Amino acid sequence: MQPGAPPPQQGTAVPLSYAQAEQHLFERSDALMAADANVRGLAAEHAATRRLRVPDVSAEIRRMRFQKTVELPLGSLAPVAEVFGIPSPLTFEFDDWRTRPLLTATMPLYTGGLIPAAQGAAEAAVGQADAERLLQQQTLAVQLVHAYYGQQLAEQALAIRTAVRDGLQRHLDDALRLEQEGFASRAQRLQATVARDKAEREYRKARNDLDSTRATLALLLHAGGDVQPVSPLFVHAAPVGTLEAFIDAAEASHPQVRRLQSMVAQAGHGVRAQQAQYKPTIYAFGQYDFRRQDAFLDDPDWAFGIGLKYTFLSGQGRSQKLSAARAKHDEAEAGLREARNQLRIGVTQAWNALETARVQYQLLDSSIAEAAENLRLQELSFREGMATSLDVIDARLTLGGAQVERAEAAYAYDVALAELLQMSGQTARFDALSRTATAQVVAP
Repeated sequence: MQPGAPPPQQGTAVPLSYAQAEQHLFERSDALMAADANVRGLAAEHAATRRLRVPDVSAEIRRMRFQKTVELPLGSLAPVAEVFGIPSPLTFEFDDWRTRPLLTATMPLYTGGLIPAAQGAAEAAVGQADAERLLQQQTLAVQLVHAYYGQQLAEQALAIRTAVRDGLQRHLDDALRLEQEGFASRAQRLQATVARDKAEREYRKARNDLDSTRATLALLLHAGGDVQPVSPLFVHAAPVGTLEAFIDAAEASHPQVRRLQSMVAQAGHGVRAQQAQYKPTIYAFGQYDFRRQDAFLDDPDWAFGIGLKYTFLSGQGRSQKLSAARAKHDEAEAGLREARNQLRIGVTQAWNALETARVQYQLLDSSIAEAAENLRLQELSFREGMATSLDVIDARLTLGGAQVERAEAAYAYDVALAELLQMSGQTARFDALSRTATAQVVAP
């Protein structure tokens, strides 16, 4: 369903290629919307850190009632003042309401590396969120392959089970006719009946499985109705790449590696932020008084200068916090090394699973041709009284089983390819690779 298209009517199925389904999923996925919001939020926080060196300007107005006592020593004038009855020192008391409007500006000049650490950590956090979003997108892509091609497999299985049921029904009809003509026994007719009934059960199960896969794909895509996949199951005749190439791609571009690299960077900036607590800070400041008539005796009209602050003793546990930051950095680096090793293991397993499915599909191709010819000969022989009912039933079931196996091998190949591309950080290649497949598997 294309964006903006009207919702499907009840009972209709919207045809979608895999590329269209993937685009639809990425546009409608709530998980991706949440990841996008996380990236936007952290990007805004990173943008905020770019202004950490901008002066901090604030205005303050205080209306206050105060009392102040001022003593003024007379010094050498004290004897003269004593003659006139004036005590020394002179004492003045002020009790008044005053308004104090002040404009203050401070600007950091040196923070011991705290500002660069905060900026670097914010940038690394954006990188981590972006990698996590890509991880979520790749996980959804693999889920889509399971659901999309799972419905294709279910449709093929239903078509094969339908053909087997109908073929066994024709065989039962032949057995009834030959029994009536005296050329087949009642036991042969009963064998055909039992086989036809079993095929009916397999058909109904396949139909229910298809209903389940249809619901799964529709819900995954938020389609509001059934979806009809039009991209068939596929298989490549030759390997799509070497194991070494996929391992190299995983180590170079897998989102999990990028995510953990960002976490290592954040932990490194955390160490530098804790180290900055042991260094002095230098700042410039300025202040202006807008109401000098209400100023106190020791209040300046204006002032500017440079300040230095150094903490000799702190109760914040600076050494313990620095040790904790270093341990977190060591943890992040160890996690990155372990992730790279796990990626090598995962890529190897996925590549082997892909090759297994590819070889199985190729081997089943010849088996199906032979089973189809065997069924033709057995049906002909049975009509001429030269084969038993069991021979025909076995031939029919063998052909149907081989056809289902081949479809399952193609499905296993497509899923293994999606998982291999996910493990190597290349899920975007899936649709292009599906178009270059040498074999497309459709219902017989």
